[in-house]
Amino acid sequence: MREALDQWDFVIAAYAVGITGTLAMIVWSWRAMTAAEHRRQEARRK
Repeated sequence: MREALDQWDFVIAAYAVGITGTLAMIVWSWRAMTAAEHRRQEARRK
């Protein structure tokens, strides 16, 4: 076990959380967008 705290561990963890959150939001919004497009096409067919 290390005695000294290394700030880079926290920096890497913060980047990992930020990148993961950003990718999750991109996937979530893309799926919502395609679902909305599908609902719009279904509404136009009726």
